[in-house]
Amino acid sequence: MQDFKSFSESLTFFDFGHFENLALELFQYQAMENDVYNSYLKARKIDTKAVKSIRDIPFLPIRFFKDFPVVSGKISDYSAFYSSSGTTGMITSKHYIWSEAWYLDHAKRIFESQYDNLSEFHVLALLPAYLERPGSSLVSMAKHFIETSQSVHSGFYLYNQDELLSKLKFLSADKKKVLLLGVTFGLLDLAESGKDFFPMENLIVMETGGMKGRRKEMIREEVHDILKAYFKVECIHSEYGMTELMSQAYSKGEGKYTLPPTMHVMLRDVNDPLSWSSRSQGGINVIDLANFHSCAFIETQDLGRFDSDGFLEVLGRFDNSEIRGCNLLVQ
Repeated sequence: MQDFKSFSESLTFFDFGHFENLALELFQYQAMENDVYNSYLKARKIDTKAVKSIRDIPFLPIRFFKDFPVVSGKISDYSAFYSSSGTTGMITSKHYIWSEAWYLDHAKRIFESQYDNLSEFHVLALLPAYLERPGSSLVSMAKHFIETSQSVHSGFYLYNQDELLSKLKFLSADKKKVLLLGVTFGLLDLAESGKDFFPMENLIVMETGGMKGRRKEMIREEVHDILKAYFKVECIHSEYGMTELMSQAYSKGEGKYTLPPTMHVMLRDVNDPLSWSSRSQGGINVIDLANFHSCAFIETQDLGRFDSDGFLEVLGRFDNSEIRGCNLLVQ
C-alpha cells in the first residue's frame, strides 16, 4: 500500500466506484502490518490471499480497542490517541491516530458535504461530561467546527443552560444557521428544565447519542418527540460516530443516516457474527477507509437495518454490550 499521506490524499476526491478496490488494498496491507488484526486473522485461520471481495473480509470486534493498541505499523510511531467515554469502572477504548489535523479536516469535509460550509453556521456545542475528560474525538471535532465557523458566537456549553438559551434567543434573528450540537442527555435535561425556549427558524438541533449513565435509556422516537416539542422544530438531526471510527454519518431526521463515501456498512447475523444477515436487520459491521492507520474493518456492538430507500437506521446495542457514550439509544 502507498504511504499514509498519499492514501489519505486519495480519499479526498476518490470515486465511490473504487471503494471495493481501496478496501481490498487496505485489507491486504493491514492483514500484514497491524499486529492485532494479523493475530485475529491467524486465530480464525483466514487465508488472506483468498479474500477477493469485501464480503470475504473479516471484521475485528470493536472490543479489541479496549485491550490492545490497534495500529498499522509500530506503536512507537504513534503518540496521540482518542479515548472513548464510559461510566465509572468501564475500560475505555483507545484509538491511536496518525494525524489529528487530517481527522479534523476529514470530519469537516463530511459535515459540509451533507449540510453547508461551516462559515454559514454559528456552532453551539452542549457537551457536558465530554468536556470534563481529555481525549474525546467528539470534543475535538466540535472545537474544530467552532473555530472553522469563525463566529464570535460559537462556543462550548457545559451545564450553563441560561447562558445557552440567552445566546440562542440572540441568534434567532440572525441570517446564519445555528447548529446546536448536543449529547442526548444534555439536550433532554435542557428540554425538561422548565425554562422557556424562544422559537427559531434558523435552528438545527443535532444529537450525538449517549446517556452516560445520567438517565434511563429511551427509544429514539421518544427522545426526538421531547426535543422537537421543546425546540419547536420539525425534526431532530443526529450524528453517528464513535472513538474507533474516523468517519461520521449524519441523519437529517427520523434516525435515517446517509453514509459518507469513506464508509460502508454490512449487516451480520445477530446469532452468528461470522455470517451475513439474511434478514432486514442485523449487527453493524463498518468499513471505514479513513481508518487506514488502524483497522478499517470494525464489528460494532450496534444493531441496524436499511430502509427501502437505502438509509441506515441504528436500532441500538446488543444486550450484552457496554453502554458507550457516542452510541445511539436502545430502540
